[in-house]
Amino acid sequence: MLPPDGHVHSQFSWDARNVGAMRETCARAVALGLPSVAFTEHVDLTPFRAGFLVEEHGELVVDGILRAPLPDADAYRESLDRCRAEFADLVVLSGREVGQPHLHATELAALEPVDRVVGSLHCLWDGEAYAEPWLLTESRPAADVFRDYLAEVCRMTTADFDTFAHIDYPVRSWPGEFDPAEFEEELRTALRALASTQRALEYNTRLPLHPIVLRWWVQEGGERLTFGSDAHHAGAVGHGLAEAGALAESVGFVPGRRPQDPWVRA
Repeated sequence: MLPPDGHVHSQFSWDARNVGAMRETCARAVALGLPSVAFTEHVDLTPFRAGFLVEEHGELVVDGILRAPLPDADAYRESLDRCRAEFADLVVLSGREVGQPHLHATELAALEPVDRVVGSLHCLWDGEAYAEPWLLTESRPAADVFRDYLAEVCRMTTADFDTFAHIDYPVRSWPGEFDPAEFEEELRTALRALASTQRALEYNTRLPLHPIVLRWWVQEGGERLTFGSDAHHAGAVGHGLAEAGALAESVGFVPGRRPQDPWVRA
């Protein structure tokens, strides 16, 4: 059985508004045989340096800082209801992916409840503003940025979220070949901090998680695992989930009780 895709974006995410399509994503999920999808739309409350994003999202940028809009809650809810009615055999979850949730507790508490909250760390403080890792590495060694990122992951455990997304996020812009062994201590510390709160770790298939990191998750006490394609258009939903599920099974994870549930240690 394929794992559920617990991290998907549609037209209601600010960075997928021109390419995302909730209905088409559900149709693709059914065609692939996915048991469930969670539409975890972006809630990015931290203004951050736009960098090259100004080219596509210039209307959101003022003085080089991007301020992302929240999803249209009413339209999102209506679209979910239509998809649930049309695709009765697919479990369709509501959700949000929250960037830096530990910085925005008050604002997040005011939002309506959803089925799945994915916590993400997209930005770090650079001394003047928040910026994504790919921008920070233009002036700092990538290794230093990744260590700062992992330290911030530990501070994020004070926030309210269900699963932590793409712990290897800075590796998406890594200069050359990435060796997780160089960061074993820092990665284990971050994984241990997440495991101690009983949260799930996400296996994000946009950049497949290195197998050793998944083994460290188990060794540091991780009991729950979610999967996410991080799809921003229908064609990417479910990408890499078969391979991710096989790897998860090889280290002792099995499907949860319900189709949409995280996988758990047997």
